[in-house]
Amino acid sequence: MENSPQVAIIGGGLAGCECALALARAGIGVTLFEMRPECTTPAHRTADLAELVCSNSFRSNAADSAVGCLKEEMRALGSLSMRVAAGTAVPAGKALAVDRALFSAEMTRVVSNTPGIRVERREITGFDDSALQNAQRVVLAAGPLASEAITLALQDLAGESHLYFYDAIAPVVDGASINMQVAFWGARYQPEDSDYLNCPMNRDEYSVFYEALLAGQKALAHNFEQERHFEGCMPIEALAERGERTLVFGPLKPVGFDDPRTGRRPFALLQLRAENLNRSMFNLVGCQTKLLYEEQARIFRLVPGLEQAEFVRFGSMHRNTFVNAPKVLAPDLSLRAAPHIRLAGQITGVEGYVESAACGLWAGLLLAAELRGQALPPPPPETALGALLSHLQTPAKRFQPSNIQYGLMPELGERAKKASRKELYAQRAREHFAEWLEKTGGGQGE
Repeated sequence: MENSPQVAIIGGGLAGCECALALARAGIGVTLFEMRPECTTPAHRTADLAELVCSNSFRSNAADSAVGCLKEEMRALGSLSMRVAAGTAVPAGKALAVDRALFSAEMTRVVSNTPGIRVERREITGFDDSALQNAQRVVLAAGPLASEAITLALQDLAGESHLYFYDAIAPVVDGASINMQVAFWGARYQPEDSDYLNCPMNRDEYSVFYEALLAGQKALAHNFEQERHFEGCMPIEALAERGERTLVFGPLKPVGFDDPRTGRRPFALLQLRAENLNRSMFNLVGCQTKLLYEEQARIFRLVPGLEQAEFVRFGSMHRNTFVNAPKVLAPDLSLRAAPHIRLAGQITGVEGYVESAACGLWAGLLLAAELRGQALPPPPPETALGALLSHLQTPAKRFQPSNIQYGLMPELGERAKKASRKELYAQRAREHFAEWLEKTGGGQGE
């Protein structure tokens, strides 16, 4: 390991951890810099690596979903986060959700004890930092909450202003404070399941809640920042502003449920997902918000079942930083202006835990192959990982972050009923990925 090329990774989130482990498995020495606990962010609460600051969900596990396909591909490539998530999972129906404290603790343990990875707790403020001098390659995996110093350094190198959007975090409540005479267990269309708690609302109760959302006081952005919300993480109050029925057809849709008290479908329904294995804390699904803390307590307690809710964590708002990837990144995720520097994770313009981890994993595999003098072509765009990487190279008038979705993949090229399209996309993705993996080994060869 002493004679191995050295790589410095800035940021110990999902992407940084995946990248570090992929490099270490290839025999390449890594120094992983994490600024916490020396410096922290408004969203982080611990000093653990790979802390999940938003939801505790890695979204759908369904084999015919795009994110399900991406997870399958990551597992085949030896993803650390997918392995740890499986070992710290909490019940969440068809989704993969984890006990976030156990998850980040295990990620920290594995990374810190992997031979070839040295974790240093200090902030890197620029690419000329003396700590980076001996590194042959630098990977910036600072995540959407990159510090101001490293963001400015990146902006200088990229040659143009960075782009940003605001991400909202949903509140978490104490399970013992939920009124179980109103709330009931059940998943959509599966009342026998006990993965979610559900708080039903009749029309009048919803109207009171809706009007309170509209009138609630919100936390303001800094006066020098323009708010740009990622469509997939819109604050609930911003969605409410689009019309009275927007929430009923969105995060508060009652489809698939009957209120046990009436035997009828409620007008609206708020779901709560377990945050931990013992179900002592619950996340208000789809209720990410930028309301002031006292307003969150007042307004969400208007929901039947949450009248006495005790908030373990309030929702919050933070700036997410990302680059205009098609302009500033080469296909290997290196900065066009500084090829020795790679970007990985959400800062590249992928969105979501799974996508961020996948990007970091790929950055590590690709860099390991390069430093060993090998070629590793990207997975084809028909695969989930390939489609995600293609998104980062597709010019757009206004580049926006994206979750993995079938819309990023090439068209099927055949007529198919709507009900079967997802499975056709998924099957094609599996076939193309299997062929690519057989030909390349996924960059995991010695």
